[in-house]
Amino acid sequence: MGYPIELRHLQYFKVLAEELHFRKAAERLFIAQPGLTRQIKQMEESYKVRLFERNNRSVKLTPAGMYLKSEVELLFNRLANISYQLEKIGEGKITSLKLGFIGSAVQTVLPTLLKELKAKQPLIDIALNELSNEIQLDYLRQEKLDFGFLRLITPIEGLQTIPIATEHFVLAVPKSLKLKIETQKEPTFDLRSVKEENFILFSKDYSNNYYDLVMSIFRDHDFVPNVTLRTVNALSIFNLVEQGLGIAIVPASLPLGYAIEVDFISLAYLPQRTTLSLVWNAENRNPGVPLLLEILKKIVPY
Repeated sequence: MGYPIELRHLQYFKVLAEELHFRKAAERLFIAQPGLTRQIKQMEESYKVRLFERNNRSVKLTPAGMYLKSEVELLFNRLANISYQLEKIGEGKITSLKLGFIGSAVQTVLPTLLKELKAKQPLIDIALNELSNEIQLDYLRQEKLDFGFLRLITPIEGLQTIPIATEHFVLAVPKSLKLKIETQKEPTFDLRSVKEENFILFSKDYSNNYYDLVMSIFRDHDFVPNVTLRTVNALSIFNLVEQGLGIAIVPASLPLGYAIEVDFISLAYLPQRTTLSLVWNAENRNPGVPLLLEILKKIVPY
């Protein structure tokens, strides 16, 4: 006969799956270690599957345990979201939204969207988080974010996507280098003319796909760039370029709104384009999700 699984069982499992140590997990849960062992055994008997491989030296998740861990994390995130939404409703607010974004979103659609949201629902609670592409995707899957503004090349399984803006790239250079380039005799700018310069790029932590897209520009020009610095922050890139520490390839909209002593050379002739997209989890039941999509459709018809 299987034991009825209660929320406390899942909480015990979650903590043990994080600690992978019975004593440490029991201390976090403020229960005795034998009691934790008994609860986990009850879960395994109820589910008829081993969740942990354990011996005197280590505790490891089984494949079934790894699957349950991901599902339990999602469950507790949803429960936390329910509690948070109820709190906001109790304060008289229709809902709250957690938005992730990359720097260029602030220079394009995001300010207009926030203004329209506040106009329609003045009491809506909005949390903004500037995060890399990869972190946003992870948080969207876990429903730690309601929406993400990020750069995608292909759709992501399990997530919904609306393209916001597709744009070309520009080359960010110190003003001294721009003057040098302009004195060249060539009628048009050739990226190979700066192949000896140091390059500053968004790192793979920002986005694997975006990084590969930028690297394809160099491949098309038959050289491997000397990448001396990598970062996930746009302003950091511009400050480094301004200090003469290198040059950078960035989306054309990124410089908007920054007061920086950096020049930009259009690379619109290149075939590579980058698309800013709005991404969300279709399983997200936050009542603010359809509200934001309704407003976005007026700003960016899709």
